[in-house]
This record gives sequence, C-alpha cells and structure tokens, in this order.
Amino acid sequence: MIEATAQGRYSVIRSTRASRGGAVAGIVLLLFLAAAPWWADRATMRLLVEIFYILALAQMWNLLAGYAGLVSVGQQAFVGLGGYMLFALAIFTPVGAAWSIPLAGLIGAVVSLPVAFLVFRLRGHYFAIGTWVVAEVFLLGFAQIQTLGGGSGISLPVSVVRDIAASRSGRDAVIYLVALAVVICIIAIVYGLLRSRHGLALTAIRDSEEASASLGVDNFRAKLMIYIFVAFGTTAIGALIFLTKLRISPAAAFDINWTTTVIFIVVIGGIGTIEGPIIGTLIFFLLREPLAQFGTWYLILLGLVAVVIMLKAPQGIWGLVAERWDLRFFPVQRRLRFEPPD
Repeated sequence: MIEATAQGRYSVIRSTRASRGGAVAGIVLLLFLAAAPWWADRATMRLLVEIFYILALAQMWNLLAGYAGLVSVGQQAFVGLGGYMLFALAIFTPVGAAWSIPLAGLIGAVVSLPVAFLVFRLRGHYFAIGTWVVAEVFLLGFAQIQTLGGGSGISLPVSVVRDIAASRSGRDAVIYLVALAVVICIIAIVYGLLRSRHGLALTAIRDSEEASASLGVDNFRAKLMIYIFVAFGTTAIGALIFLTKLRISPAAAFDINWTTTVIFIVVIGGIGTIEGPIIGTLIFFLLREPLAQFGTWYLILLGLVAVVIMLKAPQGIWGLVAERWDLRFFPVQRRLRFEPPD
C-alpha cells in the first residue's frame, strides 16, 4: 500500500533486512537438516525428532495463548488423543502409520468443537482449569478402552512398524523426515496466518478484546477457529510423538508435562512471537541434555530460570532482543515507512 503526499509518500512494509537474511539462512539450515539421514547417527536423529515435535507443540500453544489469549493447561488432551488415534487407525484400518498423522489431526479438530463450546463458557483461570479437567476426562475414558490396551497401554504391532520401512535405519529416516516436514508446515502455516487479516484480528484481540470488538472483529469466531486449528495441529503432533515411541499408555499420552514443557519454552523464549518458541526450545534442550542426570535439581534449575526471566524480561528472551535491536526473522507487523520526494 502506497499513499503519496506533497512532501513524499508513505508505504506499508513488512520484510526487514534481518528477515531477508534469515530467509536465506533458513533455507541453508533446512537443506542441512533434510540431509541428516546421511550424516547423523541414530541418537542424533532421535534428539532432532524430539526437538522438532516439542517446537511444533510450542508453536501451537503460543498461537493459542499468545495471540488468541486462550491460556490452556490441558493441551495434553489432544496430544494423547493424537497418539491413540494413530494406534487405532494403524491397527484397525488399512491406513498406514504415516497417513494416520493428518487423519488423527482431522479427528482432533472434530472433537475440539464440542470441547470448545464447553470450555469457552469459562474465563481466565477457570478456562485453564477447565481444559485440564477435559484432559483428565480423556485420560479416564481411554483407560477404559480394552481394545487399545486399557490402563496398561499397547504397542504398535510388528507388521505396522515394518510397513513404515523394512529396516530400523529406514524407519528412523522416514520418521525423521516426517517430523521435519511437520514442524516446517506448522511454522509456515502459523507465519502465513499471522500475516493475513485473520492474524491482524488475532493481534487486536491479544491487545484488547473490547477494542477489537468495537472495530468489528468477531472475537468468539476468531478464537474458535484458532482453537480448532490448534487442536488439529496438536493432535497430529501427538500422533507423530507416539509414532516415534511405538507404545502408548494413558499415563504417558495424557501427561501434563506435555503442556508444562511448552509453557516453559514459550514463556522463556517470548510469548506472542514465532521466534520465541524456537529460542525457548533451544534453551530447554541445552539445559536438559547436560543437567537431566541431576534429577530433581534439574527441575529446580528450570523453575529458577523461568522465574528469573519472567522477572527480568516478562516479554521473554526474544522479546527483549527484538525490542533492543529491532530484530525480527518472521515479521508479521505492518510498518509505515516514509519516503521523501526525489
């Protein structure tokens, strides 16, 4: 958009020098990661797969809480649902394990509709508690389904595992590339959404629901659409998670740690930004790898890090960096630039 005046002209811009440079660096990094099956060992690939699906979960929760203002502590409901739908589809239908991932996401989106109309009646901390209660109901419900292992859980049959690839190295490569594709798609879709008019409406809702409503934004509809989309993404990611584990149980599927981990990541990285969950995920794994052997002290250190960052930088590490150096690799804001006459 360009508007000319006698003194010059104004134009709306989004991209920055950092974002253009980041795009080039991102392509190089993507090519490097895509070649991992040829240069990485099995342990490295498993770690990268875990990083990918945790990052994807963090992006989903960040979209839900950081933009739509829906602070959920029950997203493990959809993680577990995705895992169980993967097992059900792979075992009882001719659908392959890989194709079960998007189908599980669609089932999660459908299930999220009645859940949304239930929890959307709640506000603030009552909404957060309500989402946790829903997750507990899911846990108790799936624990009663004996065909899926009941309370003790179930493993993927050998025939299903072999359908992924004949060899162990082949399965590792397929699962790795699927995980990489999932996290890239999640980030790309979130970025495209936030750059659209729907993203502008979400930003308005985040800043002030009353002001956005006065400008004609349908807050309920916008939140509902985001809730359904996040349910789709989280359920698909849950299917991917338990495809890597090859076994599922109610306690593992609906573990609240799935949600608390991504909350920690988003809070320390920077809520309401795409870069924040990326930074938070890297920090989480950099802390976890060397300190996990210390048991309880590791958890205490994570809590201490979160408290210090919330006190010193409430906007998160990336929020502090972006504010100080005006650095954005995923620019979604619209800026007005003045160009003087020639």
